[in-house]
Amino acid sequence: MTMKSIFFHLMPYRDLPADFETRYESIWVTPPNTELCDPKKVAEYYRWNLDELELADRLGFDGVGVNEHHQNGYGFMASPNLMAAALARRTPNNSAIMVLGNTLALYQPATRVAEEFAMIDVLSNGRLAAGFPVGTSMDVNFCYGVPPTQTRPRFREAEELIIQAWTRPGPFSFNGRYNQLRYVNPWPQPLQKPHPPVWLAGGGSVETWELAGRRDYTYSYLSFFGAKFGKKLMDGFWNTMDEMGVDRNPFRAGFAQQICVSETDERAEKEYLEHCSYFFKKCLHIPPYFFEAPGYRTRKSTEFAIKTNQPGDIAAAAALDKNWKTLNEEGFIIAGSPATVADRLIEAAKTLRVGNLHALLQIGSMPHELTKKNITLFAEEVLPRIRHIWDDEGWTHRWWPQGAADRAVTTVPAGTTA
Repeated sequence: MTMKSIFFHLMPYRDLPADFETRYESIWVTPPNTELCDPKKVAEYYRWNLDELELADRLGFDGVGVNEHHQNGYGFMASPNLMAAALARRTPNNSAIMVLGNTLALYQPATRVAEEFAMIDVLSNGRLAAGFPVGTSMDVNFCYGVPPTQTRPRFREAEELIIQAWTRPGPFSFNGRYNQLRYVNPWPQPLQKPHPPVWLAGGGSVETWELAGRRDYTYSYLSFFGAKFGKKLMDGFWNTMDEMGVDRNPFRAGFAQQICVSETDERAEKEYLEHCSYFFKKCLHIPPYFFEAPGYRTRKSTEFAIKTNQPGDIAAAAALDKNWKTLNEEGFIIAGSPATVADRLIEAAKTLRVGNLHALLQIGSMPHELTKKNITLFAEEVLPRIRHIWDDEGWTHRWWPQGAADRAVTTVPAGTTA
């Protein structure tokens, strides 16, 4: 089974002022919307974003990915399901549609997620991968007001309700702590049986790893610090799978990586440095008191983080001067010629033992035309080099949407353009 490459789009605000990080408290929760966010620009961004995702489908990416965040300029996709519905109709080459995902703790009742995901699955002819993230503390606790200690209990109950709604004949009753429903009877149910594959996403929670192993879900490590900083965390994931008696199938894991491809290593720096700097200086401008509210992280995950020096690693990564040399050497970005990028991606995938790459190819202020170039060069010159890195181990990808095209036997149409 081939390595899966998903073009994952954060959808950032691309025109923050040059002095944003010195004038404003945070990119998340409190950046003044009427002062900084121009709806006319957002309308243009949304068109660009969808054009870029649709281009990735035409060029042969295995999947196109969207996610959910609130009240920020880092990624203003408050409803990924709206974007996924558009993509279901406008991706004729049948890429998987990866919604990573709906932040379950925010939906009450959670049957709303079951219904909308089922709609997307039917609209896309069974191409949905259903992401169930716990969600950031900024989104869940600060923007939506969920008490931090309720974040994971709400998530667990929502996950149980959604799976029942997809697999249990209705109508039936559900009497949970946060969802009390006399009738659960969603129309439609998903096209994929028993239900769309569930993809978990996170940044190091032990409970999320255990859920992935117990329920046979995938786990994707979503970070901007690269494989060097991610190895300790992913080693923890695989050790947890070993303890639970779960196999080391690389397709049960994924990682996100910022990628910049150009004709040469030198040209990549000239074209992309400005936009990578924008991302790390502005899009990640978040004070510690917003990043994680007290009580958001469980005791078990906190103990693991301390044991493995995770807070120290994150602090060290955050303190590094984000010049081009550091960004590349530390793995925050993988940039350069197609050959350079392919070699480094193979090394990263082997280091973390992951079979799913969430390729972040639109970064920060990167303009539309440069983004299309990045997507195109990756698809045509990098993707073929990295597809087969796990072929010799003979694993099966049991978590790929049933209706998505098999790119291993699909060729990119000659002359494909944006």
